Amino acid sequence: MKHPKQPHFLPISHEELRVLGIDQPDIIMVSGDAYVDHPSFAAALLGRVLWDAGFSVAIIPQPDPKNPETFREFGEPRLFFAISGGSVDSMVSNYTAARKKRSDDAYSPGGIPRRPDRAVLVYTDIIHRLFPDIPIIIGGIEASLRRFAHYDYWSDSVRQSILADAPADLLVFGMGETALCTIAQHADAGEKPGDMHNIPGTVWKIPPKQLHALHIPDLCTLPAYTKVRENPDDFCLAHTLISQNQNPFVGRPLLQQHPKTVIIQNPPSLPLSPHDMDRIYDLPYTREKHPSYQEDIPALTPVRFSVISHRGCYGNCSFCALSMHQGTIIQSRSRKSILKEIASFQNMRGFSGIVSDVGGPSANMYGDFCQNWEKNGACTDKECIRCPVVRSGIHDYLDMLDEAEKLPKVKHVYIGSGLRYDLIPLDTDCFRQISRHISGQMKVAPEHIITTVTGLMNKPDQECFDRFRIFFEKNQRGKQSRQYLIPYLMSGHPGCTLSDMISLAEYLRDTGLYTEQVQDFTPTPMTTSTCMYATGRDPRTGNRVHVPKGEEKKIQRAILHWKNPANYSLVLEGLTRAGRKDLIGNTGRCLIPARKTGEIRATRKKISPYEHYQGSSPRN
Repeated sequence: MKHPKQPHFLPISHEELRVLGIDQPDIIMVSGDAYVDHPSFAAALLGRVLWDAGFSVAIIPQPDPKNPETFREFGEPRLFFAISGGSVDSMVSNYTAARKKRSDDAYSPGGIPRRPDRAVLVYTDIIHRLFPDIPIIIGGIEASLRRFAHYDYWSDSVRQSILADAPADLLVFGMGETALCTIAQHADAGEKPGDMHNIPGTVWKIPPKQLHALHIPDLCTLPAYTKVRENPDDFCLAHTLISQNQNPFVGRPLLQQHPKTVIIQNPPSLPLSPHDMDRIYDLPYTREKHPSYQEDIPALTPVRFSVISHRGCYGNCSFCALSMHQGTIIQSRSRKSILKEIASFQNMRGFSGIVSDVGGPSANMYGDFCQNWEKNGACTDKECIRCPVVRSGIHDYLDMLDEAEKLPKVKHVYIGSGLRYDLIPLDTDCFRQISRHISGQMKVAPEHIITTVTGLMNKPDQECFDRFRIFFEKNQRGKQSRQYLIPYLMSGHPGCTLSDMISLAEYLRDTGLYTEQVQDFTPTPMTTSTCMYATGRDPRTGNRVHVPKGEEKKIQRAILHWKNPANYSLVLEGLTRAGRKDLIGNTGRCLIPARKTGEIRATRKKISPYEHYQGSSPRN
């Protein structure tokens, strides 16, 4: 039965489903997020895309694992359950980089945490127990980045593929609209999801006893889970092979054996065309929380009147999983679609005339294009970020923002997403145009300035950042209201020593760029930096890498916040260990003053746990 008409809100209760004239939904989505009908929230976007494809969808947002009845709200779906941990990996959402429990969750009503640890596994186990005959599809960021054997920071162990642990039939990785719609169409035709072995953007599994009969052309076999778990070289090899085969045009199918199952990843889904992107984002999102919620959803506030202009990022930062999830090919919407979305804000409750962001993972990659992307995907032997063949779309992007500000009731359009400073032309006219669309602060992410560290991070070096910094300062001269450069920095990254961190602190002291925007490196699944952390090796070269852990990791973070009295004893310890007592004293070049022992003890107790940065980040 087809249900093409889009409801005002997707149903989250049986009564809402009944009002729509539907007795049994085709698909039931289970999410670790509250339901917000906004394209930045996956359940809303995927639910509306499926509805647009002719399938009825109901959502169970944040069911209570202690109350199985919350999973029975709609009974059985006609086709399958689609389960996601939400917009953030549940372990990242629930714990800090210091492995301390968080007290809030921006994707929950009132910010109160309701997401269980390892949400995908918890939800899937309960659904399978309650509905043993109904197919289960898992997806979202948590499932996507745990699709192979992976290092798990919170248990400090190498875990199996989440599909090996979960009683699910199929895993959708990446941005799942195409794969999920294809699965729904096949299921509607009577095919079982567990038998769907040829859909791009999916991972499937078979018992080990069936491996001998498996025949897949050009199959790439990864080191098995047991080898990856025990041998750093095998872990690095698996990571390299996975990374090399994420090109949707030429990537090979990947197989990884586990003790009780065999995991096979098909090549990623093809990138979306501008027409496809427009259709997804032109759907009738209300941009509101579901009316059943009495409390605000904190994550909605900064993005409610923002616009997603594109997907993908070819920056390939070592610590970022975007290339493994959204891909490296830029998929941009048309200018017409973006302006249409902004124009629709004027009739919405609460719109003040401010568009908080028009962007994506890296705002100034909108419209970037390479002819090779259409036929072969990104090159495997070089990086797009340094390639002169990639055509920049920055001027079209900025002209579009200027045009958006001329729309009725629109007062200002901001760039809230991060900007790749190394892609900003050092051209005064272009820079002034950018400046009109940022607030008093331009946020950029050099992350570090020591060459060995930026090399491991795959970030531009200090020379590149200094060129931009000097150009930025030059363009502040004569302005009535100046803007400020806010660098985002990272502590504790593999390869970074105490001496490196002290050198960065001295650089910030000398340039006047002291900042509170410091992120402590957190190893998350499938990134190159996490591979370094887990193995002590750079998988690209095989070279050994220093890995800060424990007390040293705390000291590194404290050094970048040397002005905070609560960090005094940790900074003192770091300077002493590094033989840099010349930075202890009362001269202008010193990081901390000399202090009595008793005063040092008193301040150490005040150290605050790291709080995860929420919202748009320039870290790409």
